[in-house]
Amino acid sequence: MYQDPAVIRRVLADTSVWAVVGLGGDPHRPAYQIAAFLQSHGKRIVPVHPRAAEVLGEPGYASLAEIPFAIDVVDIFRRSDAAGRFVDEAIACGARAVWLQLGVIDEEAAGRAAAAGLDVVMDTCPHIQWPLLGPADRARA
Repeated sequence: MYQDPAVIRRVLADTSVWAVVGLGGDPHRPAYQIAAFLQSHGKRIVPVHPRAAEVLGEPGYASLAEIPFAIDVVDIFRRSDAAGRFVDEAIACGARAVWLQLGVIDEEAAGRAAAAGLDVVMDTCPHIQWPLLGPADRARA
Protein backbone atom coordinates (compact mmCIF):
# COMPACT_ATOMS: atom_id res chain seq x y z
CA MET A 1 0.00 0.00 0.00
CA TYR A 2 2.89 2.40 0.70
CA GLN A 3 4.95 1.59 -2.40
CA ASP A 4 2.94 3.56 -4.94
CA PRO A 5 5.23 4.21 -7.93
CA ALA A 6 3.84 7.75 -8.40
CA VAL A 7 4.60 8.61 -4.77
CA ILE A 8 8.08 7.08 -4.93
CA ARG A 9 8.81 8.96 -8.17
CA ARG A 10 7.63 12.25 -6.60
CA VAL A 11 9.66 11.75 -3.41
CA LEU A 12 12.82 10.88 -5.33
CA ALA A 13 12.45 13.68 -7.89
CA ASP A 14 10.86 16.59 -6.04
CA THR A 15 12.80 16.68 -2.78
CA SER A 16 16.24 17.88 -1.84
CA VAL A 17 16.72 17.71 1.97
CA TRP A 18 16.64 14.24 3.53
CA ALA A 19 16.93 13.83 7.31
CA VAL A 20 18.32 10.34 7.87
CA VAL A 21 17.27 8.99 11.27
CA GLY A 22 19.87 6.59 12.63
CA LEU A 23 22.73 7.90 10.50
CA GLY A 24 26.03 7.59 12.31
CA GLY A 25 29.63 7.60 11.16
CA ASP A 26 30.07 3.86 10.49
CA PRO A 27 30.50 3.44 6.72
CA HIS A 28 29.55 -0.23 6.99
CA ARG A 29 26.01 0.53 8.22
CA PRO A 30 23.12 0.67 5.73
CA ALA A 31 22.10 4.18 6.86
CA TYR A 32 25.57 5.51 5.96
CA GLN A 33 25.61 3.74 2.61
CA ILE A 34 22.16 5.00 1.61
CA ALA A 35 22.94 8.52 2.80
CA ALA A 36 26.09 8.50 0.65
CA PHE A 37 24.02 7.21 -2.27
CA LEU A 38 21.44 9.98 -1.83
CA GLN A 39 24.19 12.57 -1.52
CA SER A 40 25.78 11.32 -4.75
CA HIS A 41 22.42 11.95 -6.42
CA GLY A 42 22.26 15.57 -5.35
CA LYS A 43 20.33 15.25 -2.10
CA ARG A 44 21.39 17.13 1.01
CA ILE A 45 21.50 14.64 3.85
CA VAL A 46 21.01 15.57 7.49
CA PRO A 47 22.25 13.05 10.07
CA VAL A 48 19.82 12.48 12.95
CA HIS A 49 21.42 10.44 15.71
CA PRO A 50 21.58 10.74 19.52
CA ARG A 51 25.33 11.44 19.30
CA ALA A 52 24.70 14.14 16.64
CA ALA A 53 28.03 13.58 14.91
CA GLU A 54 29.06 15.10 11.60
CA VAL A 55 28.60 12.51 8.85
CA LEU A 56 29.50 12.80 5.18
CA GLY A 57 30.43 16.44 5.72
CA GLU A 58 27.03 17.38 7.17
CA PRO A 59 26.46 18.39 10.81
CA GLY A 60 24.34 16.00 12.82
CA TYR A 61 21.37 16.70 15.06
CA ALA A 62 20.16 14.71 18.05
CA SER A 63 16.50 15.00 16.97
CA LEU A 64 14.38 16.21 14.09
CA ALA A 65 13.12 19.08 16.24
CA GLU A 66 16.67 20.50 16.49
CA ILE A 67 17.10 20.90 12.72
CA PRO A 68 16.85 24.66 12.05
CA PHE A 69 15.72 24.45 8.42
CA ALA A 70 13.00 22.76 6.36
CA ILE A 71 13.17 19.02 5.79
CA ASP A 72 11.63 17.41 2.73
CA VAL A 73 11.96 13.72 3.65
CA VAL A 74 12.54 11.89 6.92
CA ASP A 75 14.25 8.59 6.04
CA ILE A 76 13.91 6.20 8.98
CA PHE A 77 16.56 3.56 9.74
CA ARG A 78 15.11 2.28 13.00
CA ARG A 79 13.37 -0.90 14.07
CA SER A 80 9.68 -1.08 13.24
CA ASP A 81 8.70 -0.79 16.91
CA ALA A 82 10.61 2.50 17.19
CA ALA A 83 9.62 4.03 13.84
CA GLY A 84 6.32 5.56 14.96
CA ARG A 85 8.01 8.11 17.20
CA PHE A 86 10.04 9.43 14.28
CA VAL A 87 7.03 9.49 11.97
CA ASP A 88 5.25 11.63 14.56
CA GLU A 89 8.30 13.93 14.78
CA ALA A 90 8.32 14.19 10.96
CA ILE A 91 4.69 15.29 11.03
CA ALA A 92 5.41 17.80 13.81
CA CYS A 93 8.41 19.35 12.04
CA GLY A 94 6.54 19.83 8.77
CA ALA A 95 8.32 17.29 6.60
CA ARG A 96 6.75 16.59 3.22
CA ALA A 97 7.39 12.84 3.26
CA VAL A 98 8.48 9.90 5.37
CA TRP A 99 10.41 6.96 4.00
CA LEU A 100 10.48 3.85 6.20
CA GLN A 101 13.39 1.74 5.07
CA LEU A 102 13.39 -1.84 3.86
CA GLY A 103 12.04 -4.02 6.67
CA VAL A 104 10.70 -1.06 8.66
CA ILE A 105 6.93 -1.48 8.81
CA ASP A 106 4.51 0.47 10.97
CA GLU A 107 1.07 0.64 9.35
CA GLU A 108 -0.42 2.82 12.10
CA ALA A 109 2.37 5.39 11.89
CA ALA A 110 2.20 5.38 8.09
CA GLY A 111 -1.53 6.00 8.34
CA ARG A 112 -0.95 8.95 10.67
CA ALA A 113 1.55 10.46 8.25
CA ALA A 114 -0.75 9.98 5.26
CA ALA A 115 -3.66 11.50 7.20
CA ALA A 116 -1.44 14.51 7.96
CA GLY A 117 -0.80 14.97 4.24
CA LEU A 118 2.71 13.53 3.99
CA ASP A 119 3.82 11.26 1.20
CA VAL A 120 4.62 7.85 2.68
CA VAL A 121 6.94 5.15 1.37
CA MET A 122 7.43 2.03 3.46
CA ASP A 123 9.43 -1.21 3.39
CA THR A 124 11.72 -0.34 0.51
CA CYS A 125 14.92 1.58 -0.14
CA PRO A 126 15.80 4.59 -2.30
CA HIS A 127 18.78 2.66 -3.68
CA ILE A 128 16.41 -0.06 -4.92
CA GLN A 129 13.83 2.37 -6.26
CA TRP A 130 16.15 4.91 -7.92
CA PRO A 131 16.98 2.82 -11.02
CA LEU A 132 13.27 2.09 -11.49
CA LEU A 133 11.65 5.42 -10.63
CA GLY A 134 14.35 7.97 -9.87
CA PRO A 135 15.20 11.00 -11.98
CA ALA A 136 17.93 9.79 -14.33
CA ASP A 137 19.06 13.32 -15.13
CA ARG A 138 20.01 13.91 -11.50
CA ALA A 139 22.11 10.78 -11.15
CA ARG A 140 25.82 11.48 -10.72
CA ALA A 141 27.06 8.16 -9.47
